[in-house]
Amino acid sequence: MTSPDQPGRGQSAEDRRIRRSWRFFVGSLSVLGLLAIWRAVLEPSRAGWAIVGLIALVGFAAVRHRLAVQALESGGRAEAESFARILQGLSRSISPDHIMDAIVEELGVGTAADHVVVARRRPDARVLEATLVNTRSGGPPSTTLFPITDLEDPPALDDAARREPAAVPIEVGPEPAFVAAGGGGAAVAASVASGPAPTVSVWAPSDGASRGDGAGRREAATRSRTSGTATDRLFARPRSADRAAAAADRIALRARRVYGLKHTLAAPLTTDAGVVGAIVVSRRTADPWPESAQRILAGAAVEASAALARAYSHRQAEARAATDALTGLPNRRYFDEFCALLARRRRAEDGVGVLMVDIDKFKVLNDTHGHNIGDEVLRAVAAAIAGAVREDDVPARFGGEEFAVLLRNPSRGESVEVGERIRAAVRRLDLSAFGVASTSVSVGVAVADDPGESIPAIIERADKALFEAKRAGRDRVVAA
Repeated sequence: MTSPDQPGRGQSAEDRRIRRSWRFFVGSLSVLGLLAIWRAVLEPSRAGWAIVGLIALVGFAAVRHRLAVQALESGGRAEAESFARILQGLSRSISPDHIMDAIVEELGVGTAADHVVVARRRPDARVLEATLVNTRSGGPPSTTLFPITDLEDPPALDDAARREPAAVPIEVGPEPAFVAAGGGGAAVAASVASGPAPTVSVWAPSDGASRGDGAGRREAATRSRTSGTATDRLFARPRSADRAAAAADRIALRARRVYGLKHTLAAPLTTDAGVVGAIVVSRRTADPWPESAQRILAGAAVEASAALARAYSHRQAEARAATDALTGLPNRRYFDEFCALLARRRRAEDGVGVLMVDIDKFKVLNDTHGHNIGDEVLRAVAAAIAGAVREDDVPARFGGEEFAVLLRNPSRGESVEVGERIRAAVRRLDLSAFGVASTSVSVGVAVADDPGESIPAIIERADKALFEAKRAGRDRVVAA
């Protein structure tokens, strides 16, 4: 059994001292009240009964104060617990999608919101992706693309009302760590770092804003500007200090239009690179948002921005490790890992081809013009290869002046055709700015003879075909 002099379970010594002080106060006030009543009964007078009333008023005020303090303490504990759970979820999150899940899961509880919308710019594309979660029904989230211009300074009001698209529903899969570009690929990632604390914007609909037509939107925007509400930033060029809040306002407005939300609270996701999105919570009731909800949302936005920065930086580091710094193409490491992954997932009907591409007489070019010019030629040839291959093909710098291209499901004729496109694209390069008349490549082609042939064996045959192309006089395509 717990001693009366020791704190009980879940109860601190400070709480016990507060309770003892409260009991002493209540006891003292009760005794004083009884004495005052006894005196007023024995010696009736207006002053005596006034003292009794004053003591009762003091007691009533003390009880109200005690209840208010308890409610404040309870709210503070709930707010701290909500924020702690958000931080705990973020600490376990290693990807941007998991970070958003960790935020949404707790924000609905901490802010008593009916809906949570998280809009963020994807690091691998110029896309603003918004995800709506209904915290009450617990149904599946809805993902929609918002215009990227919601992150930027908006056009004039009439243009925004007439021309801006509302949104595009999409199905979103896992984010790739490597994105093919220009038909063959360059690593793309965004490096961000945590930024300043966000400003929370509150919005409730007016009659004009609730209408879906353009006139209603213009009326609402005009009313908000004249009344001085937060939405007056939506159609004005904001100062640098206000751009984060203005972007959050625009995203919240977009969310209200697309999802039919009413009473919203928004906070921007900011980094050193600028505003990358916003978190918007909404509810059906028109009661003012409590300060605790605003604090939880603002804190969650700060922590989410920092977590996204860490995740994006990690992705960027991975992309750098898989990218050739000189040409921007995937490097040998990425090419080997991709081939290994493809081999594990390869089905019997999947065809594989490999092109081995080598720049002709590159050592002579380096010795004649210098390594700096040689690097420029390597960049130009890499760009020509990336532009000549098909969308599903994977080009890479294999080493030195040699490149490799992995072909997905090609026929022998298609493989030779891709090789010829590469050879012709390199031949057409204008290198006069570097003092080089022209350059050429030799290409070796190999396609899997049967579904069981390993990719390393195909690469070896393509390499032998490349050697034959060199022996036959260079600037040609030879198939194994």
